[in-house]
Amino acid sequence: MKNIIFALTTIFLLGCQNKKEEEKVIIEPVATFTGQQVTGVTVSTMGRVFANFPRWRKGVANSVVTLNKNGEPSPYPDTTWNSWEVGQEVKDSVFIGVQSVIAHENSLYVLDTRNPLFKGVVDAPRLFVFDLTTNALSNIFTLDSTTYYPNSYINDLRVDAPNHTIYMTDSGKGGLVILDTQTGTSRRMLDDHVSTTAETDHLTIDNKRWENTVHSDGIALDLQNNLLYYHSLTGYTLYAIPTNILRNGTNDEAIAAVRTIAKTSAPDGMIMDSYGTLYYGDLEHHKINYLDKEGTQHTLHQGDQINWPDTFSIYDGYLYYTNSRIHEAQGDIASLEFSIYKIQIEK
Repeated sequence: MKNIIFALTTIFLLGCQNKKEEEKVIIEPVATFTGQQVTGVTVSTMGRVFANFPRWRKGVANSVVTLNKNGEPSPYPDTTWNSWEVGQEVKDSVFIGVQSVIAHENSLYVLDTRNPLFKGVVDAPRLFVFDLTTNALSNIFTLDSTTYYPNSYINDLRVDAPNHTIYMTDSGKGGLVILDTQTGTSRRMLDDHVSTTAETDHLTIDNKRWENTVHSDGIALDLQNNLLYYHSLTGYTLYAIPTNILRNGTNDEAIAAVRTIAKTSAPDGMIMDSYGTLYYGDLEHHKINYLDKEGTQHTLHQGDQINWPDTFSIYDGYLYYTNSRIHEAQGDIASLEFSIYKIQIEK
């Protein structure tokens, strides 16, 4: 009898503890978009929230928006930049196929794949840089022709300001692209390497098979240890490489320097905070996980409010993320809701 009472007490206490831990996680809605598939989110040092919508189909209202305090979007920097439609002239004063936005210091970096509808690159992929004080265009970085392919989809980026470098992933054809912001030149590294190519041709989400092959995608920068972390989307291995090798080494040196960090879930978005914690999604199980400095993996949260966590941004103790619902967004998406949430990671 004593053993039974002890067991029941233990179960009760564990249940209370788990409930208490779950109650510590605070998730808040930031914005919802009906019929407009959001992939990217970023928050500036001043708390301005920006989001982007890729041109994976016709009918994209805006490529880049800024959100007010109520989560209502306005085209950024204006309507003209967001006015392009499929079939119109491609030029340097409009967004064509934006996949990511990153606010860093006082600039907004807008990554334009120039690959609308996944039908191939129509122009060199580029980064548009906007001054967040004036909202004016301050720079355009155009990738060198040797750094991308006709089927490239330059997906995500991280800004290494101390070293005047931007690192990017190519999810269309596995590889990393390194941009020197002082010279404007770019180079491609680890092209078709095992670390930048997909490990599988499908994921299983909600007991349904999502068939696709997506190469190097998620990317995170560790400035303290000068490491770049990266991961294919349809894959389960996290890799890292010293950033000085990417900037100054040969491709053979880069291959030799690749580190296998851990076997993980299949993620899309990744980000590292200032404490050395790496956050990443688990697309197949509606989770956000994290890897601590000791190399131990944890689950931050799991639930219906996590539905293909695509992109992460950190601001004021919160992890912002988009739910792009890629596995569900087939055919007509007019009635589908896509969202941005923030989840508390610091007390």
